[in-house]
Amino acid sequence: MCSVSSLCPACCLLYSVMSQILNLEPQNSTVLKGTDARFIVTVLGKWEVMAWSIRDLLVIVIYAPSGSTVTSSDQFSATFWTAGDTSCVEFTIHNVTQSRCSLALNPPLSLSVLESGTVSITGASLSVMQDQQVEFQCITSAWYPEPIVGWRLNGVAFNSSNTTIMTDGVSFDSTSVLTFQAVSNTTVECWATVASLSIPISSSVFLVVVPKPPDWTVLIAVVSSIGGFALLVLLIIGLIFCYKRWKRKRKALNILTQIFKHVLLN
Repeated sequence: MCSVSSLCPACCLLYSVMSQILNLEPQNSTVLKGTDARFIVTVLGKWEVMAWSIRDLLVIVIYAPSGSTVTSSDQFSATFWTAGDTSCVEFTIHNVTQSRCSLALNPPLSLSVLESGTVSITGASLSVMQDQQVEFQCITSAWYPEPIVGWRLNGVAFNSSNTTIMTDGVSFDSTSVLTFQAVSNTTVECWATVASLSIPISSSVFLVVVPKPPDWTVLIAVVSSIGGFALLVLLIIGLIFCYKRWKRKRKALNILTQIFKHVLLN
């Protein structure tokens, strides 16, 4: 009779067939919640009836001579690995729901059920000024076990984040905060994954970066410097022109004075 420790969740099983040598594979199985868990039982010797029970509840009986099965639920099934060969039986638990348990067998076996939850970035797409500091929050919910959480900017991994993990004993939630300086338009993506999940679950938003208005300070300083220098040059030229003009007038005045003196003396 196949049996399970009363402490094991419903997804776990332990089997035995009277006076036969049994082998169960895999000894450690990891599947996603909602998928199927399969175990291959190899029996050395002849047998007629194999029964599986979970938490002392009989779930399926296999009759070797006919290959027929009697099951308590569609969640469980069993078939011979090869038609007519009773030495290898595949036992399947469909749509597994529990998280983890160790099977009371020597050596101990375990079945881990991974749960892929949800991933969402709070808020919608943003529009910010260039070089502004921006912050995004990524919320993951209902994962088992604790998920790996990461960020990508335009498809490139970005590791500067702060993640807080919380659990209620059944599943894991997390909050990951990402802060960076906005430089250009960016697709911001948050992802989470667990083992056996081939493609991470992700959420993304788009960051629009508005270029900063031109900084006229340097240009104004340059123009002011050039203008001041030009004004100084014009002032110097004006002084030189005035001086030369005054000098010519003074020279002409001296000549007239000498002429008048000469006329008066004669």
